[in-house]
Parts: sequence; C-alpha cells; structure tokens
Amino acid sequence: MHNTHILFLLLGLTIGGLYVQAENAKPITEQCLLCMCEALSGCNATAVCVNGACGIFRITWDQWVDSGRLTIQGDSPLTDTSFTNCANDPYCAADTLQSYMVKYGQDCNNDEIEDCYDYGAIHYMGPFNCKADMPYTYESIFKNCLRNAIRDQKRQSSS
Repeated sequence: MHNTHILFLLLGLTIGGLYVQAENAKPITEQCLLCMCEALSGCNATAVCVNGACGIFRITWDQWVDSGRLTIQGDSPLTDTSFTNCANDPYCAADTLQSYMVKYGQDCNNDEIEDCYDYGAIHYMGPFNCKADMPYTYESIFKNCLRNAIRDQKRQSSS
C-alpha cells in the first residue's frame, strides 16, 4: 500500500512536478526514478537519513550541493535543515536528481545511449566512478525493476 502511494507520487513527478521545466531538464523517466527508489531504499519514506544519505533516493549532501541546493517551497538553501528537508521530500529529491543528471549525465556502460542504467550508476557510484561495476544487491534490484517495467509495458501495448 505504501509503495503504491510512492508510485503515484513518482508518477506525478515527471507529469506535473512543482515547477514547469523544459523537457530536456528532466532526463530521468518516472519509471527510472521508481527503480532507483526501489533499489536504494525500497521506497521506504520512514528512514529519513542513513549514513549521510537521505530520503527515498538516498541523496547525499554533495549531490544536493552539486545540483544547485534545491529547496522545498518557503525554505532557504542557507538553513541548517534545507538539505534534509529537500532530500526527504520526494518532489524536491527527484528534482535534485534531475538536476544532477543534467549536470553529470553520461554513457557509463558504453552502449552509446545515455539512459536509466547510466543514471542509476551515476547516482549510486558518482559521475567519476560510474563505469565501475555496481554493487550486486543494488544492481540486481535496480535491473530487475527495469526488466519488470519493460515487460509490463510490452504487455500493455500488446493488449
């Protein structure tokens, strides 16, 4: 039930969002965000921060700063709580990831396509280490989620 709420929340992130932005400013699809969330935290919004990584996307301080210190409405990027407030807000956190990928997006697996696999590697391992092997648990959950999404999409289009 909780994951269903997160799914609907994530669906709204790329469809609506809090701000209207250019299409190319949001390279990560809603399905990719969902799979990142699933692999990183199980989309568990109750675990606020773990070892400096916060929210359902486990955003770090450095990622937040590199993304432009986005904030929730009414917050200032200069307050002591602005990072955790943003990282723990699914909309602000997703916008942070979008901004991060606009800045650091690249083809990490050498398939000549910049896609969700690359974004998952960049987010988890950093933009300068994304060509390395992903940790097994993260990679298996992430890729399984993407495979299931592709399978479900094919089923829907054939029916």
